[in-house]
Amino acid sequence: MIEINVKLLYNAIISIGGFYMSKAKHGYGWVLKFILAAILLGVGIYMVFADEVVYAITGVTIVIFSLFRVYPLIKSLHKEILRTLNLIEIIFDTLIGILMIYIAFTYKDTLSEQAIWSQVYRYSLVFFFYARGLIYFNSVVFLGEKTEVPKFWIHIGILSLGAIIAVYPDFNYEFVGIFFLIISLIGAVYLGYDGYGGYKKYRTYSAELNEGVGKSKKKEKEAPRPVLEDPKEEEKRPYVN
Repeated sequence: MIEINVKLLYNAIISIGGFYMSKAKHGYGWVLKFILAAILLGVGIYMVFADEVVYAITGVTIVIFSLFRVYPLIKSLHKEILRTLNLIEIIFDTLIGILMIYIAFTYKDTLSEQAIWSQVYRYSLVFFFYARGLIYFNSVVFLGEKTEVPKFWIHIGILSLGAIIAVYPDFNYEFVGIFFLIISLIGAVYLGYDGYGGYKKYRTYSAELNEGVGKSKKKEKEAPRPVLEDPKEEEKRPYVN
């Protein structure tokens, strides 16, 4: 009896969980994706015209990129020297990102006027890209870290980008602002498309739900018909005293 009750309770929990999961699958996540797409696009457009926003977003991006790598990177590296090198890089990158955020909010009115802040911005990016590329190639060539072909060419591009930023005379915030705008456009299109798919599923689910309600009401109105048994079948039944 206890085993039957446990099985019934288990089946009930699974049924309720499945019901709520199916509702959550067709929920309102598409609304959040539409809003995020609009915000992302708006911020991307605004960054082209606001130097302090480019400065701050660059710093925030570097900090997030650095801190979110700590645990997976340290956990997956098997040599102590590799952990130490990458941890040093992450610490310096985080400090650079925090410095950028501080400058963006403290000297936002003088970023365009004083050349020192543009130089700090330029060489902070150069250090960030060069450090990532050099540590990667040092790990692969001298410390035996295995890699893939796409990652190899990506780090070639990272080193090249650092060199271009260092020597290009007309480098300024607008270049990075345009880059962020392109990323924002790609992200907004992705979120918008994903949100459209979610909204389409939601509307399909709503239509099916309404059709189901209509059918259930129609069934309730219909009176149940009595089932007439065949007398011959009734005679065939064994009589139990």
